[in-house]
Amino acid sequence: VQLQASGGGLVQAGGSLRLSCAASVRTFSDYAMAWFRQAPGKERELVAVISWSGGSTYYADSVKGRFTITRDNAENTVYLQMNSLKPEDTAVYYCAADPRGLGYLLDSAGVDYWGQGTLVTVSS
Repeated sequence: VQLQASGGGLVQAGGSLRLSCAASVRTFSDYAMAWFRQAPGKERELVAVISWSGGSTYYADSVKGRFTITRDNAENTVYLQMNSLKPEDTAVYYCAADPRGLGYLLDSAGVDYWGQGTLVTVSS
């Protein structure tokens, strides 16, 4: 499984960005997908998770109502739409995949497949 994240950049507080993660897998719909982030000096934390079909999602409280995770199984891609960005959202964002289901992506320690990360910087 290879995951390629993109879409990061510099944005002012209150702005928006959309991250993409393209997966090189035989059957993308076999994998639950997630976005994590890691700020300087902090541990990697879960941002959002989406089930195989896209029918179930989970968000960290810190991003609920501002971020939206979606997936396009025909394009082998998962997205993270980030609105109303805050300086505290500044981090390297990583996509992750797991064929066992959404629940196995709730903790970064159990994740088998990671993308390379894309940097999001939110200026105040």
